[in-house]
Formats: sequence, structure tokens, C-alpha cells
Amino acid sequence: MNESVFKAMADPTRRKIVELLKQGPKTAGEIADHFTHAQPTVSRHLSVLKNAGLVVDQREGTFIVYRLNTTILQEWLAWLLEHFGGDQKHEKK
Repeated sequence: MNESVFKAMADPTRRKIVELLKQGPKTAGEIADHFTHAQPTVSRHLSVLKNAGLVVDQREGTFIVYRLNTTILQEWLAWLLEHFGGDQKHEKK
């Protein structure tokens, strides 16, 4: 598992961005509207998410639109469940 995914998801602002992008693609400005942070701070958070592979961006006209990379997110969640999901066969009752 890529350590950058854990770093990215450790921050509450980045987790909120992932939640926002679950609703659909958004521009940086649309994402920033949900925070009191300055636009450059939101851009840095987006950069961390992008470097971890959790978010992809695409230029659409004058805007950059961000989307979740659900493949990486699913791999991360599967890893978490595998390692911390509480396999019922091995739990004490």
C-alpha cells in the first residue's frame, strides 16, 4: 500500500475534500467554497491528494476539474478492511 495515501487521508481537510468529490467532479473554487482556508491552502491539499493518486484533474476550458480516482480509494479501503476489518473467525467472543 502506498504510504502517500495514508498521509493524504490523515488530514481532516483532505478527507472532507474526498467527501465533496464523492458527490461529483468539482473545480478548485467549488471545493474552496466549503472551507475557510485560503485558495492556496486548498490547492496544496488537492496537490497532496493528487500525488497520492486519490484525485485526478482535467482541464476544461479555463478551469481544472477534480475527480476522485475511485480505483485507488477502493484499493485503500480494501487494504484497511483486510488488515483492520475484524475477521470474525479470529475474534474472541
